[in-house]
Amino acid sequence: MAKAPKNPTEIFAEITDDYRRIFAVDLISIILYGSGAGEDYLPGKSDLNFLITLTDSGIEKLDPALETVSRWRKRNVAIPLFMTRSYLMGAQDAYPIEFLNMKRQYVVVSGEDVLAGLAFDPCHIRLQLERELRGKLLHLRSGYLATGGSARKIRELIALSLTAFVSLFTALLYLKNQDIPQGKRNVIMAAGTAFDFDAVVFLKCEEIRKKTDRFSSAEVREIFRSYMKEVGRLCDQIEGMEV
Repeated sequence: MAKAPKNPTEIFAEITDDYRRIFAVDLISIILYGSGAGEDYLPGKSDLNFLITLTDSGIEKLDPALETVSRWRKRNVAIPLFMTRSYLMGAQDAYPIEFLNMKRQYVVVSGEDVLAGLAFDPCHIRLQLERELRGKLLHLRSGYLATGGSARKIRELIALSLTAFVSLFTALLYLKNQDIPQGKRNVIMAAGTAFDFDAVVFLKCEEIRKKTDRFSSAEVREIFRSYMKEVGRLCDQIEGMEV
């Protein structure tokens, strides 16, 4: 398996050439977003996430990209998001949190900056936040019961669920017109201050996700119970929030 790049910029020219060769004039833009575009990038551990914008005719011809997508996956490049410009503009109302997080940290690799003009209605963000938080809480409760109380399985559930909350915390800060800091830890702390929830619980969960903690089995179970409690408190706050 090919090694992941130490710096994402190392692959910009190569990945641009690959997709230009496939899509030619139908290629509008290639954008790197997420941790690969910021200080959270860890070579070999972080995925490299690309948004590839195509023309309406280009989006109908994805078959030639199959081999290229497969080859880049071996270098920690996630399957790109392929969109048209019209889909992108329409989806900002349906998925404002995803595009808000995308726009917060990105680099234009090639072509147009298709994210620059995106704007987000706070009402759409609040509705999606409530839907996402309530869905996450149901998932945590059912997932906890499925673990049978096993600390190992609870650790796995925390690792699988936590990353999504950082994106949601970014949206929470946006709703309160708060500055959104760089780094997961800083985002968690800032959101905890702005919405009066126990950020320390989420920081402990982050230690568990990164496998840097020394919590006992009993402590892991107690942390998870607190985790569910704080998510429930956030659900209540979002439900009554005016924007």
